[in-house]
Amino acid sequence: MSAEPSLPTPAPAPRHGVWLIGARGSVATTAIAGCAAVAAGLHPPTGMVTETPDFASSGLPALSSLVFGGHDTVDCPLPKRAEHLADGGVLPHGLPSAVHTELAAADREIRPGGPLPDDTDGTPGRTQDAWIDRFASDISDFVRRHGLAGAVVINVASTEPAPAEGTLPPSSLYAAAALRAGCPYVNFTPSTGLHHPALAALAASSGVPYAGRDGKTGQTLLRSVLGPMFLQRALAVRAWSGTNLLGGGDGAALADPAAAAAKNAGKERVLADTLGAAPEGEVHIDDVPALGDWKTAWDHIAFDGFLGSRMILQTIWQGCDSSLAAPLVLDLARLALRAQEKGLTGPLGELGFYFKDPVGDGPASLAEQYGELRRFAARLGDGAEERGSGGAGGRGSDGARADGRVSDGAGERSGAVGDGHVSDGSDERGARR
Repeated sequence: MSAEPSLPTPAPAPRHGVWLIGARGSVATTAIAGCAAVAAGLHPPTGMVTETPDFASSGLPALSSLVFGGHDTVDCPLPKRAEHLADGGVLPHGLPSAVHTELAAADREIRPGGPLPDDTDGTPGRTQDAWIDRFASDISDFVRRHGLAGAVVINVASTEPAPAEGTLPPSSLYAAAALRAGCPYVNFTPSTGLHHPALAALAASSGVPYAGRDGKTGQTLLRSVLGPMFLQRALAVRAWSGTNLLGGGDGAALADPAAAAAKNAGKERVLADTLGAAPEGEVHIDDVPALGDWKTAWDHIAFDGFLGSRMILQTIWQGCDSSLAAPLVLDLARLALRAQEKGLTGPLGELGFYFKDPVGDGPASLAEQYGELRRFAARLGDGAEERGSGGAGGRGSDGARADGRVSDGAGERSGAVGDGHVSDGSDERGARR
């Protein structure tokens, strides 16, 4: 008898990396645990826009294909962090045990972050470029060891103050490292990241897609809906004030007035963009440790109606920021990975739906931003035409650019890609939760 013909062994499905800055924080832990839970069918993908029908044909990486790692300056293991979140009601009871294997695997891929004040990691006078090189090596090693088709770097660390003039803050060091490693970059925080002027030329020449900044999860999400409503109904907004009460890592970080100012800038920008001018009023942020990972956001809106009739609208948003943010982080990871796979480069303004201060040009209204996102999803499909939007110059064999330059606003200095260097600055605090 003739032997049965052997069938070809199907190639293993490609895997994709998600490298999180602040990888042991509440948002990162919730995202990693949530991805495992949804992939295993333990919970529905509530809050994940990319799991809705409009994205079914976009060719996005499967949740089961995502491999997690990252940088952090804290050493609490992810399984233990997940237990703390479950105790606080952020994660469902029993979930940390159900996804312990996935949490432990991700925790093994977390590398020390930095720099902290006076932190040289045993190397006196470590330069900014040396930090970037170390971070980029960690990311590239992660991709190589796991045989990944690609990886995206997402900043979910706590908000840092605006940087001192002439220095790159930690968020910018991580952003430069992502570009050096040839990875898409997403800044989900208000921190500087790629917005630093010294990185403008590098970002433009990197040949990778990037998006940000400052995820829109609660109070500002509501503002991006209500602002256009007042404008479209020709109601004159006289004042718009707000208060945020929050605890956890964000509450502690935003107790710093400089960090709070960076956070509030995005909230105020949304109103200015939607209403045409910023109304009177401010946003106050209060650290209430007893709230843990939960927050309350209150807005007081004074507006005029017909014949000068004065009216008030008040809103209260109470929720868990980590649970609001985590599905968006997973959305952005999948979208950025697919964008690079399709050959897209430069700022992804189409992802403005997710951010308070989005890169590129685009509408400020949430409804219009959602329309942009849906069109973007259609372009990501296998039959869609590819486009490039920001890259220039050649790409090396490892996927990183070899000709980047970093501008400091007064001429140029060597870049953070290829064999360039970034001049040193004062030490800054590293990625926190």
